[in-house]
Amino acid sequence: MIKKAIAILIGSSLLALGINLFVIPNHLLDGGIIGLGLIAKYAFELKPGLTIIALSIPLYGVAFFFNRTYFYNGIHGLLISSFLIDFFFPLSFWEAPPILISSILAGILIGTGIGIMLSAEISSGASDLLALLLARLTNVNAGIFIFIIDCFVLLIGSFYIQEVTIFYSAIMVITIGITTSSILRYFRKK
Repeated sequence: MIKKAIAILIGSSLLALGINLFVIPNHLLDGGIIGLGLIAKYAFELKPGLTIIALSIPLYGVAFFFNRTYFYNGIHGLLISSFLIDFFFPLSFWEAPPILISSILAGILIGTGIGIMLSAEISSGASDLLALLLARLTNVNAGIFIFIIDCFVLLIGSFYIQEVTIFYSAIMVITIGITTSSILRYFRKK
C-alpha cells in the first residue's frame, strides 16, 4: 500500500511537471486521454486535469463492472495525476527551452512518471485502461492499442489545433514510449 502511494505521488508529479513545464508552453500534444485534455486546453481553455477526469468517467464505469482490479488500480492514479496537472499549471507560464529539447525532456519526465506508476500496477489515465480492457477481450497486446489510441489523438489534434507541431509531438510520444519501457524493464529486474 505504501509502495503504491509513493509510486502515485512520484509518478503523478513527474507527469504533471512534464506537461506543465514543457508540453503546454510549446503547444505539444500527447496521446490518449491526456492528449484529449490538452486539446480541450488549447481549443477551449478548459482545465486539462478536470477534462481528463470527465472523459475518463465512462471508461472507469465500464472497468468497475467488468474488471474491478483495473478500476481500483487506476482510479487513484487518474485522480492524483489530474489534480497535479491542474495544480502545477502556473509553471506552464515559464520560458520553456526550444521545442525539440522540450519534447525530449517532456517525454523523459512523462515516460518516467507513467513507468513508475505502471510498475506498481497503477494507471494514470483511461486510455491505458481502455487498452487493457481491449487486450483482454481480443488477446492483442495492450501496447498496440495504446499506440493506435495515441496516433488517433495526435491526428485529431492536427486538425483542430493550429499551434500543435505534430512532428515534435510525435518525438515526445516516442520518447515517452521508450522511457516507459525502460523504466518498466528496470523495475522488473529488481
